[in-house]
Amino acid sequence: MNNYPFSIRSKLPQVGTTIFTVMSALANEHQAINLSQGFPDFEVDKNLIDLIHAEYQAGKNQYAPMPGVKELREAIAEKYSNSYGVAIDPDLEVTVTPGATTAIFSAITAVVHPDDEVLIFEPAYDCYAPAITLCGGVPVYIELKAPDFTIDWEVVKKRINHKTRMIIINTPHNPTGSIISDKDMRQLEKLVLTTDILILSDEVYEHILFDEQAHQSVLRFPKLAERSFAVYSFGKTFHATGWKLGYVIAPEALTKEFRKVHQFNVFSTNTPVQYALAKYLKTPEHYLGLNAFYEEKRNYFLNLIKDLPFIYTPTRGSYFQLLDYSKISDEKDMDYAKRLTKEIGVATVPLSAFYHRAKDYHLLRFCFAKKQETLDRAVERLLKLN
Repeated sequence: MNNYPFSIRSKLPQVGTTIFTVMSALANEHQAINLSQGFPDFEVDKNLIDLIHAEYQAGKNQYAPMPGVKELREAIAEKYSNSYGVAIDPDLEVTVTPGATTAIFSAITAVVHPDDEVLIFEPAYDCYAPAITLCGGVPVYIELKAPDFTIDWEVVKKRINHKTRMIIINTPHNPTGSIISDKDMRQLEKLVLTTDILILSDEVYEHILFDEQAHQSVLRFPKLAERSFAVYSFGKTFHATGWKLGYVIAPEALTKEFRKVHQFNVFSTNTPVQYALAKYLKTPEHYLGLNAFYEEKRNYFLNLIKDLPFIYTPTRGSYFQLLDYSKISDEKDMDYAKRLTKEIGVATVPLSAFYHRAKDYHLLRFCFAKKQETLDRAVERLLKLN
């Protein structure tokens, strides 16, 4: 029924249902193995579950402080002191949020004004542009250079002007699995050094890099850190995306503005889980072993598909692998992804969904954060392609 006694002027007229929802729904409809949405299908560490249960039992069930439980903020600050040798003030520079997406929204909302321009590298995670648009800002799209999906800094330099308010970076990168290097960070630092441009650094896969690559966080670079929101996710790190728990590290001036939005957006975050994570973080091995854990999964998946007619370069980070299907079909990637789901029984995400103009490189994104038996069953179905 459309006979409403009112009219709606959409603030996001071009936005529909996310590709993750579409492909997961299609997977459910056709009983396909879901390698599309980025979530693990294996269990969370029982030690962490037990810690959370204990906090529930201890009565930690009311509102947490708006910035986050103090013990957790202190544990986060210690984590980055140990990781990068940086001093983080847990009271003035750390804010706990209900997931990274909320953190990204609040950071953009805090500093982007109408007509401000924000540079986004495509393909891009799909929450960036809508948040900018809702603020009246203007997304400025810069394509990463295929097939390695690297940044052309000369292009970036040309797109910067007096309206540029923010640059959003994402490393390790979703959806391509590329990573930003030390050289890239120094190029970025040089470009913004004498400007008022802020950085939003999406680092939710910070502990998932392969082949002995080191994560180049903005926190490693003092001249970038002093103008950056760095966003992280406990859900990605500890295999619990359903908890929707993340955090932001930013200098005091930016944190102050961030919290002005945060307090009226969600105010606070799940209390017992925060207390449990504060204790869990005291053992660094809980996150320092992730690189090896996921590298083994990546290699296992690639070994399974080695005889299939896909073209690929092993992903360098995140738990996503891009596969080029151009030797199999000349269909558009969206059409091919849907057919793969319906006829083969494996759901993926087409890369074109991460471009504002649906650029098609005949690439699909596969999530390998799955049990070994899940990957076995998925590739067993994919063998029908031969």
